[in-house]
Amino acid sequence: MVITTAQIRGARGLLGWTQSDLAKHTEISATSIGAIENNLSTPRDATLGAIKQAFEAGGIEFIGSDGLRLKTFQVDVLKG
Repeated sequence: MVITTAQIRGARGLLGWTQSDLAKHTEISATSIGAIENNLSTPRDATLGAIKQAFEAGGIEFIGSDGLRLKTFQVDVLKG
């Protein structure tokens, strides 16, 4: 699944990350992230994959082709 620039901006917003924060989590420069978000460059699939992976590790879940949300963590206690 390819993520969109809107999802990148939205995920950063949900996590409270700046472009510099995302850069630290992905080893992609903040300048490149800004260019991607502003549609000034066309990122490779590997770059989008690294961004997506960083967000998923941070607690973001991507939904469908253009949605996202914070992951909900549920603990089930089984007895028996």
